[in-house]
Amino acid sequence: MKELVTLKSSHVYLDASLVDKVFDNIHYAYVTYVVAQGKMLITPVSSQWFVKMHEPTQFLLKSRNLKGDRTLAIREILIDNDLDMSDRVLHYEVVEKTNLIKIDM
Repeated sequence: MKELVTLKSSHVYLDASLVDKVFDNIHYAYVTYVVAQGKMLITPVSSQWFVKMHEPTQFLLKSRNLKGDRTLAIREILIDNDLDMSDRVLHYEVVEKTNLIKIDM
């Protein structure tokens, strides 16, 4: 089985099935890194509650292929928080009620 979330060249790769479930037809995401949790949080820009709770940065979900995989260029978050930039599979969970992806960094 293909991994659903990976880090490659400072980009978070999201599998099409995950993109469909969380983002539907939204092409922008809010992203923030929560130092206390060691987690990156990703949600569609339609999630207004997220802006009130965090100070997220807005990113374009770039199309990667015809299947619908998308990527987020998160280099600035990795650098700002001195995070491991090596290519790897990322452990994550989806909070379906709020369309939130929590990624262990």
